[in-house]
Amino acid sequence: MPTARESLLDAALAALAESPWSGVRMVDVAAAAGLSRQTLYNEFGSKDGLARALVRREADSYLHGVDRLLGERTGPVDPLVAIAEWTVGEARSRPLLRALLTGCWGERLPAPRPVRRGAPPAGVPAQRRADAGLPAPSDVVALVRDRSLAALERASCGGCGGCAGEVSGDLAFRCELVVRLALSCVIAPVGDGVGPLIRTAVGDPGTEPEPEPETTIGTEAGKPEEPGAGAVLSGPSPTAVDR
Repeated sequence: MPTARESLLDAALAALAESPWSGVRMVDVAAAAGLSRQTLYNEFGSKDGLARALVRREADSYLHGVDRLLGERTGPVDPLVAIAEWTVGEARSRPLLRALLTGCWGERLPAPRPVRRGAPPAGVPAQRRADAGLPAPSDVVALVRDRSLAALERASCGGCGGCAGEVSGDLAFRCELVVRLALSCVIAPVGDGVGPLIRTAVGDPGTEPEPEPETTIGTEAGKPEEPGAGAVLSGPSPTAVDR
């Protein structure tokens, strides 16, 4: 059963799907959640606090999904491809996530404002975390990069963690490159999907072309050279016909 806080956040997100944030009323959010308006204010403090909590939950949900994919996929490339494809797909259907990843907050969305300087801290721990500050797109890139790097380093040394520093130095660059490519595809979608783009960019060994079979010069490919073909005949040199 969801907590009162989760019910209120769900109700606010549902209201946001129907109306721009400026049209979402606190009293309606409380009523939709089946709770009092006082409970709503006790949890979030204000409408700005509710906005910060909504975006914080969206960020946490996204990072949880990244961790899940890193735990499900194996290999040096497949986890990164999965994260990129999932990020693009989720951002397409979740406006709050898309705004969080790109920094493009439209008029319909609750662009969170920082807590007023000198304001007393919230009484609810979860709200104090939301009020402490929300990740910018560059922060999200760094968080996903670091999570991916740690997971791939553990996998490369069998989970011991003792040889993480010996992993190839370009791994962190590859992890960040994948996240940034995914975000570019959120803004400008690609027709063939993000997967092939990622595999090409990070040099997936599975996509390298197979070498062409060798052929023998002077013969048709695949056909063995006939015995004596091309050989120089030996024997006495031809002489003039005896008269």
